[in-house]
Amino acid sequence: MALTLAVCGDESGELPEITFDLPRVSIGRAESCDLRLPDLSVSQHHASIRQRGHDYVILDEGSANGTFVGPVRLAPQAPRVLLSGERVRIGRIWVEVRFDAVAATPHLQLATKDLALRLVAKHLLAQGEVPIPKLTVTVGLNAGTTLVLETVDRRYLLGRSSRADLVITDVNASRRQAEVWRKDAQVYLRDLGSKNGSTLDGVFIYPDKTQPWPHGALLGVGATRVLLSDPTSEALRELLDGADDHLTEKDQGDLAATCPPLKQDQRPGQRTMAGKTPTAPGPRPPPKKPRSAAGRAFSADASVAILALAVLGASLLGLLWMLGGN
Repeated sequence: MALTLAVCGDESGELPEITFDLPRVSIGRAESCDLRLPDLSVSQHHASIRQRGHDYVILDEGSANGTFVGPVRLAPQAPRVLLSGERVRIGRIWVEVRFDAVAATPHLQLATKDLALRLVAKHLLAQGEVPIPKLTVTVGLNAGTTLVLETVDRRYLLGRSSRADLVITDVNASRRQAEVWRKDAQVYLRDLGSKNGSTLDGVFIYPDKTQPWPHGALLGVGATRVLLSDPTSEALRELLDGADDHLTEKDQGDLAATCPPLKQDQRPGQRTMAGKTPTAPGPRPPPKKPRSAAGRAFSADASVAILALAVLGASLLGLLWMLGGN
């Protein structure tokens, strides 16, 4: 059975669930974690979930704010068996744990980064900031020109054509040089088979090959340079480098009360082992009916009669013995 982790509190369905088929899943704020939770209340390496036989256990890895299963705080490095449907709190973030017979999420590294970026974007929106990436020409005849990648999944054209979304006036630029777009929380780039090619931070881009365009990287077209600024990626980097935010006892108490309620069809503990459902007990024999007073009286009378017959039989045997002796 695979392990599925879902961040709670997202009724919009914007946050993807991630399914792992790994013997160990690390959880924390660090870039190397399998499940990245970008919040300063989450330690760099906060907790881990490990497979032991048919069970999954969770361990706190010495985090600053502790790991909770429901309202119970785990002692550091003390394994606790997880049940499907339980809620685990990592810092300020609640995560639902499920054991499902489903395929693992493909491209886990991209999936976990996408989840982290979406969490940061939601936080920026809640703070009143607009987490939309933009392109800026930093070097070239069009220096200072910007293009905001406002629409998700829209393909923006870059090139020498006057119809391009970002015009690049450069003798080495093609009319249709490249295209860029947002998908989920990532920005992607593709060279459209341009005459003189494109580079990303000095590395040649293969034509018609899609690749991520990271925050702060420079697209090179001839002598022109185009910078991608992504507020979400920048905030994610700041959170990665920040120090742990230690929660107060009041914070911990308030967070304990925010555990998302279970749905009616979710019953934690129905599966005690990953992938195994306890067998239901067989039908019990019907209970014996208590005897009535009349029945008890009849039983007593029968016992007395049997005793009387035994005494009578013994008396007859004694009489026959006496007669035989005479």
